[in-house]
Amino acid sequence: MPAAHLDVLVLAELNPDVVVACDGPPVFGQVEQLVARARMTLGSSGAITAASLVAQGMDVALCATVGADEAGELATRLLAGHGVDTSGVLVRPQVATGMTIVLTRPDGDRALMTFLGAMSELRVQDVPEHLLSRARHVHISSFYLQRGLHSGLPELLAKVRVSGGTTSLDPGWDPAADWIAVESLLPHLTYLLPNAAECQQLARRLGLSTDDPVEAARFLAARGPGIALKLGAEGAAWVTEHELVRESGRVTEIVDTTGAGDNFNAGFLAAVLAGQRPDRALARGVACGTDAVSAMGGTGHLRTPTRLHAGHDKACATEPREQEHQR
Repeated sequence: MPAAHLDVLVLAELNPDVVVACDGPPVFGQVEQLVARARMTLGSSGAITAASLVAQGMDVALCATVGADEAGELATRLLAGHGVDTSGVLVRPQVATGMTIVLTRPDGDRALMTFLGAMSELRVQDVPEHLLSRARHVHISSFYLQRGLHSGLPELLAKVRVSGGTTSLDPGWDPAADWIAVESLLPHLTYLLPNAAECQQLARRLGLSTDDPVEAARFLAARGPGIALKLGAEGAAWVTEHELVRESGRVTEIVDTTGAGDNFNAGFLAAVLAGQRPDRALARGVACGTDAVSAMGGTGHLRTPTRLHAGHDKACATEPREQEHQR
Protein backbone atom coordinates (compact mmCIF):
# COMPACT_ATOMS: atom_id res chain seq x y z
CA MET A 1 0.00 0.00 0.00
CA PRO A 2 1.50 3.39 -0.96
CA ALA A 3 2.42 5.87 1.76
CA ALA A 4 -0.18 8.54 2.50
CA HIS A 5 2.35 11.24 1.66
CA LEU A 6 5.27 11.49 -0.73
CA ASP A 7 8.13 13.79 0.18
CA VAL A 8 9.26 14.60 -3.36
CA LEU A 9 7.99 13.95 -6.87
CA VAL A 10 10.70 14.50 -9.50
CA LEU A 11 9.78 15.24 -13.12
CA ALA A 12 12.91 14.18 -14.93
CA GLU A 13 14.82 13.05 -17.95
CA LEU A 14 16.09 9.47 -17.43
CA ASN A 15 19.11 7.89 -19.06
CA PRO A 16 22.35 6.05 -18.38
CA ASP A 17 25.64 7.96 -18.37
CA VAL A 18 28.90 6.63 -19.77
CA VAL A 19 31.56 8.44 -17.73
CA VAL A 20 35.09 8.42 -19.17
CA ALA A 21 38.11 9.81 -17.31
CA CYS A 22 40.56 11.34 -19.76
CA ASP A 23 43.61 13.61 -19.65
CA GLY A 24 43.02 15.36 -22.95
CA PRO A 25 40.51 15.85 -25.76
CA PRO A 26 39.42 13.00 -28.02
CA VAL A 27 41.54 12.53 -31.17
CA PHE A 28 39.74 11.76 -34.42
CA GLY A 29 41.25 9.97 -37.42
CA GLN A 30 40.55 6.46 -36.09
CA VAL A 31 43.18 6.86 -33.39
CA GLU A 32 42.63 4.58 -30.40
CA GLN A 33 43.24 6.27 -27.03
CA LEU A 34 43.51 4.55 -23.68
CA VAL A 35 41.80 6.12 -20.67
CA ALA A 36 42.33 5.67 -16.94
CA ARG A 37 38.74 4.79 -16.01
CA ALA A 38 35.30 4.37 -17.55
CA ARG A 39 31.98 3.50 -15.98
CA MET A 40 28.32 3.22 -16.97
CA THR A 41 26.17 4.81 -14.28
CA LEU A 42 22.71 6.15 -13.58
CA GLY A 43 22.45 9.42 -15.46
CA SER A 44 20.14 12.46 -15.57
CA SER A 45 20.02 15.36 -13.17
CA GLY A 46 16.60 14.36 -11.85
CA ALA A 47 17.46 10.70 -11.28
CA ILE A 48 20.67 11.58 -9.41
CA THR A 49 18.79 14.08 -7.26
CA ALA A 50 16.09 11.49 -6.56
CA ALA A 51 18.62 8.82 -5.55
CA SER A 52 20.42 11.27 -3.27
CA LEU A 53 17.15 12.32 -1.63
CA VAL A 54 16.30 8.68 -0.87
CA ALA A 55 19.77 8.15 0.60
CA GLN A 56 18.94 10.98 3.03
CA GLY A 57 15.71 9.36 4.14
CA MET A 58 13.17 10.96 1.81
CA ASP A 59 10.27 9.12 0.13
CA VAL A 60 10.69 9.92 -3.58
CA ALA A 61 8.96 9.06 -6.85
CA LEU A 62 10.12 9.96 -10.35
CA CYS A 63 8.26 10.51 -13.61
CA ALA A 64 10.15 10.15 -16.90
CA THR A 65 10.05 8.46 -20.29
CA VAL A 66 12.41 5.84 -21.68
CA GLY A 67 12.49 3.70 -24.80
CA ALA A 68 11.67 0.00 -25.03
CA ASP A 69 15.34 -0.97 -25.05
CA GLU A 70 18.19 -2.19 -22.84
CA ALA A 71 19.31 1.33 -21.96
CA GLY A 72 15.84 2.18 -20.66
CA GLU A 73 15.64 -1.05 -18.67
CA LEU A 74 19.09 -0.37 -17.19
CA ALA A 75 18.33 3.21 -16.17
CA THR A 76 15.00 2.22 -14.61
CA ARG A 77 16.57 -0.71 -12.76
CA LEU A 78 19.41 1.44 -11.41
CA LEU A 79 16.92 4.06 -10.25
CA ALA A 80 14.73 1.49 -8.51
CA GLY A 81 17.84 0.00 -6.91
CA HIS A 82 18.33 3.29 -5.08
CA GLY A 83 14.83 3.01 -3.62
CA VAL A 84 13.07 5.51 -5.89
CA ASP A 85 9.45 4.76 -6.82
CA THR A 86 9.57 4.18 -10.60
CA SER A 87 5.83 3.67 -11.14
CA GLY A 88 5.77 6.99 -13.01
CA VAL A 89 8.41 5.91 -15.56
CA LEU A 90 6.73 5.40 -18.95
CA VAL A 91 8.02 3.39 -21.93
CA ARG A 92 7.81 5.00 -25.37
CA PRO A 93 8.37 2.16 -27.89
CA GLN A 94 8.73 4.56 -30.83
CA VAL A 95 11.88 6.28 -29.49
CA ALA A 96 15.21 5.16 -28.08
CA THR A 97 16.30 5.89 -24.52
CA GLY A 98 18.52 8.95 -24.25
CA MET A 99 22.14 8.71 -23.25
CA THR A 100 24.99 11.02 -22.21
CA ILE A 101 28.72 10.53 -22.75
CA VAL A 102 30.66 12.40 -20.05
CA LEU A 103 34.35 13.14 -20.62
CA THR A 104 35.77 14.15 -17.25
CA ARG A 105 39.22 15.64 -16.63
CA PRO A 106 41.40 15.59 -13.48
CA ASP A 107 40.80 19.34 -12.96
CA GLY A 108 37.06 18.68 -12.59
CA ASP A 109 35.99 20.10 -15.95
CA ARG A 110 33.71 17.98 -18.15
CA ALA A 111 32.36 17.74 -21.67
CA LEU A 112 28.87 16.28 -22.08
CA MET A 113 27.55 14.79 -25.32
CA THR A 114 23.85 13.99 -25.03
CA PHE A 115 21.49 12.05 -27.27
CA LEU A 116 18.03 13.25 -26.26
CA GLY A 117 15.97 10.28 -27.38
CA ALA A 118 13.07 9.76 -24.99
CA MET A 119 14.31 12.43 -22.55
CA SER A 120 12.14 15.06 -24.25
CA GLU A 121 8.99 12.93 -24.44
CA LEU A 122 7.48 13.47 -20.96
CA ARG A 123 4.29 15.56 -21.00
CA VAL A 124 2.39 17.23 -18.17
CA GLN A 125 -0.54 14.92 -18.85
CA ASP A 126 1.76 11.93 -18.24
CA VAL A 127 2.24 12.88 -14.58
CA PRO A 128 0.04 10.51 -12.52
CA GLU A 129 -2.46 12.33 -10.34
CA HIS A 130 -2.00 9.78 -7.53
CA LEU A 131 1.66 10.81 -7.28
CA LEU A 132 1.13 14.53 -7.78
CA SER A 133 -1.60 14.77 -5.16
CA ARG A 134 0.53 13.00 -2.53
CA ALA A 135 3.73 15.02 -3.05
CA ARG A 136 4.82 17.64 -0.53
CA HIS A 137 7.32 18.96 -3.06
CA VAL A 138 7.68 18.78 -6.87
CA HIS A 139 11.15 19.13 -8.42
CA ILE A 140 11.83 19.56 -12.14
CA SER A 141 15.27 18.84 -13.61
CA SER A 142 17.03 19.66 -16.90
CA PHE A 143 14.23 21.90 -18.10
CA TYR A 144 15.83 22.55 -21.49
CA LEU A 145 16.16 18.85 -22.28
CA GLN A 146 12.53 18.18 -21.32
CA ARG A 147 10.93 19.99 -24.23
CA GLY A 148 7.69 18.04 -24.05
CA LEU A 149 7.13 19.19 -20.47
CA HIS A 150 7.08 22.92 -21.29
CA SER A 151 3.43 23.14 -22.30
CA GLY A 152 1.20 23.18 -19.23
CA LEU A 153 4.03 23.28 -16.69
CA PRO A 154 3.17 26.72 -15.23
CA GLU A 155 -0.36 25.47 -14.55
CA LEU A 156 0.92 22.27 -12.91
CA LEU A 157 3.27 24.23 -10.65
CA ALA A 158 0.52 26.69 -9.75
CA LYS A 159 -1.71 23.76 -8.80
CA VAL A 160 0.97 22.39 -6.48
CA ARG A 161 1.45 25.76 -4.77
CA VAL A 162 -2.30 26.30 -4.33
CA SER A 163 -2.60 22.89 -2.68
CA GLY A 164 0.11 23.84 -0.16
CA GLY A 165 3.10 22.14 -1.77
CA THR A 166 6.47 23.61 -2.69
CA THR A 167 8.28 23.51 -6.01
CA SER A 168 11.80 23.73 -7.42
CA LEU A 169 13.57 23.82 -10.76
CA ASP A 170 17.14 23.02 -11.76
CA PRO A 171 17.20 24.53 -15.27
CA GLY A 172 20.37 22.87 -16.51
CA TRP A 173 22.15 24.12 -19.63
CA ASP A 174 20.25 25.04 -22.78
CA PRO A 175 21.93 23.35 -25.77
CA ALA A 176 19.95 25.61 -28.11
CA ALA A 177 21.23 28.73 -26.30
CA ASP A 178 17.74 30.28 -26.37
CA TRP A 179 17.03 30.24 -22.62
CA ILE A 180 13.35 30.74 -23.32
CA ALA A 181 10.19 29.78 -21.42
CA VAL A 182 11.46 30.11 -17.84
CA GLU A 183 9.88 33.51 -17.16
CA SER A 184 6.39 32.02 -16.96
CA LEU A 185 7.59 29.50 -14.35
CA LEU A 186 9.30 31.90 -11.93
CA PRO A 187 6.15 33.08 -10.07
CA HIS A 188 5.24 29.44 -9.37
CA LEU A 189 8.64 28.29 -8.08
CA THR A 190 9.56 28.18 -4.41
CA TYR A 191 13.24 27.52 -5.23
CA LEU A 192 15.36 27.98 -8.34
CA LEU A 193 18.61 25.95 -8.29
CA PRO A 194 20.95 27.17 -11.06
CA ASN A 195 24.72 27.21 -11.23
CA ALA A 196 26.46 30.53 -11.81
CA ALA A 197 26.61 30.32 -15.61
CA GLU A 198 22.97 29.23 -15.90
CA CYS A 199 21.87 32.02 -13.60
CA GLN A 200 23.66 34.63 -15.70
CA GLN A 201 22.17 33.27 -18.93
CA LEU A 202 18.63 33.25 -17.49
CA ALA A 203 18.99 36.84 -16.29
CA ARG A 204 20.41 37.93 -19.65
CA ARG A 205 17.43 36.39 -21.45
CA LEU A 206 15.14 38.49 -19.24
CA GLY A 207 17.05 41.72 -19.81
CA LEU A 208 19.97 41.89 -17.35
CA SER A 209 23.51 41.35 -18.61
CA THR A 210 25.99 40.96 -15.76
CA ASP A 211 29.20 39.15 -14.90
CA ASP A 212 28.06 38.81 -11.28
CA PRO A 213 25.96 35.66 -10.70
CA VAL A 214 24.68 37.00 -7.38
CA GLU A 215 23.37 40.14 -9.09
CA ALA A 216 21.75 37.88 -11.70
CA ALA A 217 20.20 35.79 -8.91
CA ARG A 218 18.72 38.88 -7.21
CA PHE A 219 17.24 39.92 -10.54
CA LEU A 220 15.55 36.52 -10.92
CA ALA A 221 14.47 36.39 -7.28
CA ALA A 222 12.45 39.58 -7.82
CA ARG A 223 10.21 37.46 -10.05
CA GLY A 224 9.28 34.97 -7.36
CA PRO A 225 11.62 32.18 -6.25
CA GLY A 226 14.36 32.09 -3.69
CA ILE A 227 17.64 31.21 -5.42
CA ALA A 228 19.97 28.48 -4.15
CA LEU A 229 22.94 29.47 -6.31
CA LYS A 230 25.61 26.82 -6.92
CA LEU A 231 29.11 28.29 -7.11
CA GLY A 232 31.23 25.17 -7.66
CA ALA A 233 34.35 24.97 -5.51
CA GLU A 234 33.42 28.32 -3.94
CA GLY A 235 30.32 26.80 -2.33
CA ALA A 236 26.82 28.22 -2.68
CA ALA A 237 24.64 31.22 -1.87
CA TRP A 238 21.04 31.76 -0.82
CA VAL A 239 19.73 34.82 -2.63
CA THR A 240 16.43 36.66 -2.35
CA GLU A 241 15.55 40.28 -3.12
CA HIS A 242 16.62 41.32 0.38
CA GLU A 243 19.00 38.62 1.59
CA LEU A 244 22.34 37.11 0.68
CA VAL A 245 23.88 34.24 2.64
CA ARG A 246 27.02 32.48 1.44
CA GLU A 247 28.26 29.00 2.35
CA SER A 248 31.92 28.31 1.63
CA GLY A 249 33.03 25.27 -0.35
CA ARG A 250 34.90 22.36 1.22
CA VAL A 251 38.32 21.22 0.09
CA THR A 252 38.34 17.67 -1.26
CA GLU A 253 40.06 15.50 -3.84
CA ILE A 254 38.16 15.59 -7.12
CA VAL A 255 37.57 12.34 -8.98
CA ASP A 256 34.59 13.35 -11.11
CA THR A 257 32.26 16.34 -10.82
CA THR A 258 29.32 14.55 -12.48
CA GLY A 259 26.23 15.00 -10.32
CA ALA A 260 27.79 17.44 -7.85
CA GLY A 261 25.06 20.00 -8.47
CA ASP A 262 22.34 17.35 -8.39
CA ASN A 263 23.55 16.09 -5.02
CA PHE A 264 23.62 19.71 -3.81
CA ASN A 265 19.98 19.97 -4.91
CA ALA A 266 19.09 16.88 -2.88
CA GLY A 267 20.88 18.05 0.25
CA PHE A 268 19.31 21.50 0.08
CA LEU A 269 15.80 20.17 -0.57
CA ALA A 270 16.04 17.45 2.09
CA ALA A 271 17.06 20.09 4.62
CA VAL A 272 14.26 22.55 3.84
CA LEU A 273 11.69 19.74 3.75
CA ALA A 274 12.94 18.72 7.20
CA GLY A 275 12.18 22.24 8.44
CA GLN A 276 15.50 24.06 8.10
CA ARG A 277 15.60 27.63 6.84
CA PRO A 278 16.86 27.83 3.26
CA ASP A 279 19.94 29.82 4.26
CA ARG A 280 20.91 27.07 6.73
CA ALA A 281 20.10 24.33 4.21
CA LEU A 282 23.04 25.45 2.07
CA ALA A 283 25.46 23.63 4.38
CA ARG A 284 23.86 20.24 3.74
CA GLY A 285 23.74 20.94 0.02
CA VAL A 286 27.43 21.79 -0.10
CA ALA A 287 28.31 18.71 1.97
CA CYS A 288 26.37 16.44 -0.41
CA GLY A 289 27.91 18.04 -3.47
CA THR A 290 31.39 17.70 -1.98
CA ASP A 291 30.92 13.98 -1.35
CA ALA A 292 29.70 13.46 -4.91
CA VAL A 293 32.96 14.56 -6.54
CA SER A 294 34.97 11.91 -4.67
CA ALA A 295 33.68 9.05 -6.88
CA MET A 296 32.83 8.43 -10.52
CA GLY A 297 29.26 9.07 -11.58
CA GLY A 298 26.54 11.10 -9.94
CA THR A 299 25.51 8.32 -7.54
CA GLY A 300 29.00 7.00 -6.79
CA HIS A 301 29.06 8.56 -3.31
CA LEU A 302 25.70 9.52 -1.82
CA ARG A 303 25.42 11.22 1.53
CA THR A 304 23.38 9.26 4.12
CA PRO A 305 21.78 10.34 7.43
CA THR A 306 24.66 8.72 9.37
CA ARG A 307 27.25 10.75 7.49
CA LEU A 308 25.12 13.87 7.77
CA HIS A 309 25.55 13.80 11.54
CA ALA A 310 29.25 12.93 11.58
CA GLY A 311 32.59 14.64 11.09
CA HIS A 312 32.79 17.77 9.03
CA ASP A 313 29.01 17.92 8.66
CA LYS A 314 28.95 19.67 12.03
CA ALA A 315 29.11 22.73 9.79
CA CYS A 316 25.40 22.16 9.19
CA ALA A 317 24.72 23.20 12.77
CA THR A 318 26.83 26.38 12.70
CA GLU A 319 26.07 29.84 11.46
CA PRO A 320 26.61 30.41 7.72
CA ARG A 321 30.05 31.75 6.85
CA GLU A 322 28.90 35.10 5.50
CA GLN A 323 25.61 36.93 5.66
CA GLU A 324 24.42 40.09 4.04
CA HIS A 325 20.94 41.49 4.54
CA GLN A 326 19.44 44.28 2.50
CA ARG A 327 16.11 45.81 3.49
